[in-house]
Amino acid sequence: MATTSISDLPGEIIQQILLYCPPITLAAVQRLSRRYNALVEPFLWRHQCRTQYRYWDPEHHIKEKLRGNINDVDWQNVFSERQRIDRITSSALEGILANQMGRIDKFQRIVECGYDAKDCLLQHMAIDDDGEDVLARRYYSDAVLGCLHRTRAIEEWSRLQNQEDISLERALGAYDMFVLHDREGDFDEISTRLDAIADAIRAEYTDINYQSPRQKAISIAIYLRANNLTGIKDLHQYQDLQNNFLGIALHEEDHPSLPLISTAIYCSLAKRLNLEAHACGFPLHVYTIVISTPGLDLDGNRLPPDSDEPQSMYMDPFRSDREILVTDLQAQLRSLGMPKDIHSHALAPASTSEIVLRSGRNILNSVQEAHRSAVARNGHGSNSHITLVSSFPDMESAFYGALWATLLLGIPPDGDGPAVSTIEPRNLLQPIVQHFETHFPGDVSLIDDYIVPLFRDFGEYAQLRETVRVIRAGDSIPKLVHERTEETSDQVKYLVGQVFKHKRYNYMAVIIGWDAECAAPEHWISQMRVHELPLGRHQSFYHVLVEDNSVRYVAEENIAIVTPEIPHNLMPLAGKHFKRWDKQARRFVSNLKDEYPDD
Repeated sequence: MATTSISDLPGEIIQQILLYCPPITLAAVQRLSRRYNALVEPFLWRHQCRTQYRYWDPEHHIKEKLRGNINDVDWQNVFSERQRIDRITSSALEGILANQMGRIDKFQRIVECGYDAKDCLLQHMAIDDDGEDVLARRYYSDAVLGCLHRTRAIEEWSRLQNQEDISLERALGAYDMFVLHDREGDFDEISTRLDAIADAIRAEYTDINYQSPRQKAISIAIYLRANNLTGIKDLHQYQDLQNNFLGIALHEEDHPSLPLISTAIYCSLAKRLNLEAHACGFPLHVYTIVISTPGLDLDGNRLPPDSDEPQSMYMDPFRSDREILVTDLQAQLRSLGMPKDIHSHALAPASTSEIVLRSGRNILNSVQEAHRSAVARNGHGSNSHITLVSSFPDMESAFYGALWATLLLGIPPDGDGPAVSTIEPRNLLQPIVQHFETHFPGDVSLIDDYIVPLFRDFGEYAQLRETVRVIRAGDSIPKLVHERTEETSDQVKYLVGQVFKHKRYNYMAVIIGWDAECAAPEHWISQMRVHELPLGRHQSFYHVLVEDNSVRYVAEENIAIVTPEIPHNLMPLAGKHFKRWDKQARRFVSNLKDEYPDD
């Protein structure tokens, strides 16, 4: 009986079989013969690129390549380059996990790989719950990914600061990049979602390309309102932080958005549907101004030859699908006490920078309101920190993003022209540096590249450069080793990784370090009245990570060890110092062995 080998099959069948083979097999098959090489390249390598990788650095122009002629691209080379980036990313991440020293350089090594590193980082974040270093790997993968996201956001705002033409959706989408983590909602995903909505509007209104500007403006508003794509269901949640983000509004089921974000959605869709629309600088509430096609009025009629001024109308996609009369807006301005000579400015299109800065102010207001609400709910802020740490989106990242935008866009480049923001740059410097040092030390290159130059002519310039130098130097110095000698073992009662409740303040925390006796500066010892403690300064003191993400220094006598099944409030934070939670021992497994080798 004659036997049939795979080589006897038609080429199309062989290709279908090879679709299920890993890249290493494809490379081996290619070398078998010219026929197999032709079957694999370029079709199967393009397939690998499309299926193995979702996120691509802009320099690839991957969408154009995928739409183009398959033979115009060396797809095997493209795939090999992505695998090279994966190896660099994984190697640097392993170095970050293995040692506390040199982490900033390893962060930067990954960020310099560009957006190509994102898929690899997401794979590390998706580690199984029972992984040996699950907490550390998820934490640092997310931390590096956050730095990568912020780098792209800041690059976008920097281009806007330099007067480049940046679309409103990208300028506002940069805020989403600060709070994105592993969710959908980056620049490309925002664009793709808006494209899909525009296609749905075309399908709903098959004649939209022939509608007049006024008809088209109303059709878009009707569709957005009917499909709950703008506005907020419950106005009691008006100041919720999530309402400030374009990507969240487009991807969350309820699509919550403040008037500014609703207007941004409307304007972005209008552009895709060949309608000119802008956010206008109206106080307290952002409206949309729609402008007619040159030479035509809003109803599509030809204007007289001597009429060069285009017509305009106003919409409020946040709460209505009807045209807003300009006379009503003028009446509102009068009721606000605004002089008539500045009405035209309030009713004119606002610049993209103005809208981004306004969104930043909204974010800062939402953060402040969240703090006030948490304090009110929990009484004097006793447990408010838990609410804030577990917020969606992340409160500290949102605040940090608003500070960056306000600082970058509020100062004109090279001192050319008036500042757009009314906030004094010096007032922003302290909180942004504080957040950088406390929460985002991997951003040192961003601080060095973008913020330090802004203060070249300010008195804070030298101190800012010194801060960057100290951060870099500290990252390159080996940690002081704390060994448990016979003496310290008797004196230091508790171990790194144990969870406790503070006997006086009742917060939960985990031990991340210790000193055999108080090693704080004298002024701190005096300020904290350590001498009034029953055991004074000559007892063990512990560095601890609190559930509000703060780090504190606690006397041994104030520690009451607890053994929860899982310390839920500490789990999102613990990866900075620990590999995993040991359910049997009821303590965290240390990732600080270079500093505390015996714990």
